[in-house]
Amino acid sequence: MLVTSVLWGTTGTAATFAPDAGPLAIGAAALGIGGLLQALVAIPALRASRDVLRANAATVLIGALGVAVYPLAFYASMAAAGVAIGSVVSLASAPLASGLLERFLDRRRLGRRWTIAAALGIVGSGLLCIAKLRDPAEAAAGTTLLGIGLGLVAGITYAGYSWCVRRLLAAGAGRAAAMGAVFGAGGALLVPVLCITAAPLVGSRDFLLVAGYMALVPMFCGYLLFGFGLTRVPASTATTITLTEPAVATVLAVAVVGERLAPVAWIGLAVIGLALVVLVVPLPGSRAATSADEAVDRRIADGPGAGSSPPTSSPPTHSTLTIPTGPAPPSGRAPVTPPERTRGRERRARSSERRAADG
Repeated sequence: MLVTSVLWGTTGTAATFAPDAGPLAIGAAALGIGGLLQALVAIPALRASRDVLRANAATVLIGALGVAVYPLAFYASMAAAGVAIGSVVSLASAPLASGLLERFLDRRRLGRRWTIAAALGIVGSGLLCIAKLRDPAEAAAGTTLLGIGLGLVAGITYAGYSWCVRRLLAAGAGRAAAMGAVFGAGGALLVPVLCITAAPLVGSRDFLLVAGYMALVPMFCGYLLFGFGLTRVPASTATTITLTEPAVATVLAVAVVGERLAPVAWIGLAVIGLALVVLVVPLPGSRAATSADEAVDRRIADGPGAGSSPPTSSPPTHSTLTIPTGPAPPSGRAPVTPPERTRGRERRARSSERRAADG
């Protein structure tokens, strides 16, 4: 998982080594080629889950649109606002967008942890805007606000296609099939964009090297390692990747690209990092809500009726006395309860005593 997060964190810095290539060309090459490779290696799984995928074609299409829009917005955000701010805003907004999707589409309750993280994320993004807009050149061009807006679009689309993959898994599709379908279809949508934006750069050695690296290493190998790790570590461990990736991207942007951040910007990044920590580390008293959400996830994954057991009859107890109120049985004799039987024996005994006295 740590290797995966490091690979994903290098994408923004790697894009700067092809300065002649625009963000659209970089984004289309990264997930266009990488998505098609994901589908290629998942062909057996796609065949095995074809009925489920066909029945959920709308979910696959929505997820594919998210995959197609995400890299274009992500790399455009970094081109406008810088690698550090663009990557952090994109990655920090994704968990918050996921929470809103689950609230309105899955009807899941948003707890105190999500609310605190959302507030911190908004404050951190505001500090980033203030820090960059204090630069006259940035304020005149308005590129920072544009970059932050595109970062929010990237975070929303990332959350969207992640939600679609989750729905496919809940519907019964295999992990490789769900990833291959959504990423393969999204990669196919990016092919025309790649042909249009990268056509003038085909002869550029820098672009070919960067595009090849982005498609094969962070996208293809990174997602393969991510899927492999999910089968061996808890979900809480996998979630910490969200913390590591923007940290790696920020360090590389400052150390390699040479970006300089004002103190206010560093405070904003720290606040956003704190928001991500709040999303990962449970707050006191939130365990019950987390357990309830996990129960909902199990019910969704298991399908309708899962988790319920057929009603069973309670064994009769000797302390329970049942007095029937319905008609008498066919024999014509009403059932006699133990107290009545005792009183009958007493009446017969007194009758025998009277007969003996009269005789």
